[in-house]
Amino acid sequence: MNIEMYQIDAFTRECFSGNPAAVCVLDHWLKDSILQNIAFENNLSETAFIVKTDTNYDLRWFTPSCEVDLCGHATLASAYVVFKFINTHAQSVSFNTLSGTLIVSIDESQKLSMQFPSRAPVPIETHNLIEQSFGVKPLQVYKSRDLMVLFDSEKTVSSLSPDFTLLSQIKDCWGIIATAKGDTVDFVSRFFAPNAGVPEDPVTGSAHCTLIPFWAHTLNKKVLHAKQVSKRGGELFCEDKGDQVIISGYATLFFKGTIYL
Repeated sequence: MNIEMYQIDAFTRECFSGNPAAVCVLDHWLKDSILQNIAFENNLSETAFIVKTDTNYDLRWFTPSCEVDLCGHATLASAYVVFKFINTHAQSVSFNTLSGTLIVSIDESQKLSMQFPSRAPVPIETHNLIEQSFGVKPLQVYKSRDLMVLFDSEKTVSSLSPDFTLLSQIKDCWGIIATAKGDTVDFVSRFFAPNAGVPEDPVTGSAHCTLIPFWAHTLNKKVLHAKQVSKRGGELFCEDKGDQVIISGYATLFFKGTIYL
């Protein structure tokens, strides 16, 4: 069996930055164990699998160790593959996912825009391992699907060097978002998910389901410009739409090839 696979750098206009995702185009669904083994073999933060249906596409995402319920950069990468290689005349595509139907559109500048659910965070008591893990006292800790940790500056977020052994002991969330007001953009972030096999994710679209409503409220503006200040880095264009958020960015092809099973 041969499987067509693409590797896309998401949330960037050039290779070797943004967040790389593998996209596998399937004729039908394979056993979950095979999907998980492919993701493990790829060893990227996410491998996406898409299957064409009568009207749209089914989409699933796997880290090297587990399936996830929502992934932004691999959705962006999957849409890029559809627009560039499968249906080159399409201006939007719908994906059936564990988080419902996700719609991605493309504009004349080739910017991709995703409609995602909003996951506004609520403040909680400071988690006892957060300060120990990061070595810096946060301003506040919040909770949605992930823990969101607010720091005093972009410099603090950029310079974080977490203790992943301690960070992996935090079990009551999928990942940990570190964020602060940006110096040249509205806000910056980093994302850590050691318990999902992703110590640090280069650019995390799903984290912005939480970041966008928080910073829209904090800064009193609906349209926001964001950067994820990981080593690879990435740029996101965001909008708060109430129950939904718009997460936009660019993507580029790194390679295309074939898996032989």
